[in-house]
Amino acid sequence: MRASWNNITLAESDDTIVIEGNHYFPPGSVKQEYLEQSDTHTFCPWKGQASYYHIIVDGKRNDSAAWYYRDPKDAAKEIKNYVAFWKGVEVVT
Repeated sequence: MRASWNNITLAESDDTIVIEGNHYFPPGSVKQEYLEQSDTHTFCPWKGQASYYHIIVDGKRNDSAAWYYRDPKDAAKEIKNYVAFWKGVEVVT
């Protein structure tokens, strides 16, 4: 699987975990140089609190377009620190 935005690959892995239709990429497969910590947080009743990243490519910013669970609940422990994308980020095989 590959996640890209503005013609830049943000993450690439054969070991994503799919939950609720979203591919979660292992932390080591994500290019951190394109991510900036966001103040956005949301809560999922069974996964816990999600934290977000802004994506920045060639001076363009996609606000809170990636998320991860730093301390997920037990039911979602396998995706701890894995990163998922939305808001126009293409995730393809």
